[in-house]
Amino acid sequence: MTAEAPHAADPAPVESPSGPPTSRPAPRPRTPLHRTLVRALPVSPALVLLLLFLAGPIAYCASIAFTDLQLTGQAEESFVGFDNFRTAFADEAFRNAVWLTLVFTVISALVGQNTLGLALAAMMQRASRTVRTLVGGIVITAWVLPEVVAGFLLYAFFRREGTLNALLDWLHLPTQNWLFTLPILAVSFANVWRGTAFSMLVYSAALNEIPKEITEAAQVDGAGGWRRMWHITLPMIRRSIGTNLMLITLQTLSVFGLIWVMTRGGPGGRSQTLPLFMYEEAFQKSMIGYGTAVALLLLVVGSLFSVVYLRLLRTEV
Repeated sequence: MTAEAPHAADPAPVESPSGPPTSRPAPRPRTPLHRTLVRALPVSPALVLLLLFLAGPIAYCASIAFTDLQLTGQAEESFVGFDNFRTAFADEAFRNAVWLTLVFTVISALVGQNTLGLALAAMMQRASRTVRTLVGGIVITAWVLPEVVAGFLLYAFFRREGTLNALLDWLHLPTQNWLFTLPILAVSFANVWRGTAFSMLVYSAALNEIPKEITEAAQVDGAGGWRRMWHITLPMIRRSIGTNLMLITLQTLSVFGLIWVMTRGGPGGRSQTLPLFMYEEAFQKSMIGYGTAVALLLLVVGSLFSVVYLRLLRTEV
C-alpha cells in the first residue's frame, strides 16, 4: 500500500530543532481596509496638520457665521440662523463688493497675469541669455516684494503727484488722479505688476517641456508663429494653463494688503473687494458674526472657481 502524497494546499513542514517537523501557518491575506491604512500612513502627519490648522478653523468660523457675535459691547452671542447671509445679500455694499471682486479677478488674474505671463514666457524662449536674465530678474523682484511694500510703490506711481502723471506731463498728455477716477483699474494693474512672475515661471517650465521636433516640423510645413501657438503650443500646455488659472484666481480673490495700502477700498467703496468689506464689517464695525459669514461666502466663491478648473483639467487633450 502506497502512502498518499501531501496535498498541495497543506503548509510545508518545518523541521524543529528539538522535535519532529511542524507546520508553518499560512499568512493571512490583507483586507482592502488594511491596505488603505498602510498606504495612508505616510501622509497621516500632513492630514493631521490639515485637520488641525485648516479644517478646524473653517469649522469654527462656520459656527460663528450663524451667530450675532460682536467684537465689543456684548456679553453673550446668540444663534441667528441664516440672518447674516440674508443681510449680506440684501446689502447693496455687499453686492458692490462681489461685483468689484469679480472685476478685479478677471482683469488682474484671468486676463492680466495669465496673458502677460504667457507672453513673457514665450518671448523669453527666443531671447538671448542676457535679456532672459534681465527681464526675469525684474519680474521676479516685483513678485518677491512684500505686499505692503508693493502697495506703497504702486501708490507712489498712481497718486496725483506720482510717477505716472509726471511721465504724462512730460509727454504733454492730460493727467488725473488715477486712485480717485479709476481706483479698481489702478489696483488691478498693481496686482498684475506684482503677480505676473508666477505665471511666467509656470509657462516657462511648460514651454520647455514641448518637444522641439514638433514645432520645427510645423515650421517646415509653413505654419506661422500664431498658428503654431494656437494649434500646437496652447493645446500641449493646456493642463499648465488650467493649473495656473486656478492658483492665481484663488490668490487674487484673497488680496487684501495691496488694495488696503493703495485705496483702503475707496473712494466711496469703488475699490472695496470682498476681503476689505469683510475686514470693515468684522473689525471696524465689530460685527464678527456678519464678517465671518461674508468670509464663508468668499470661500464658496473660491471653491466654485476651483471646481470649474478641476473639471476642465479632467478632460484630456
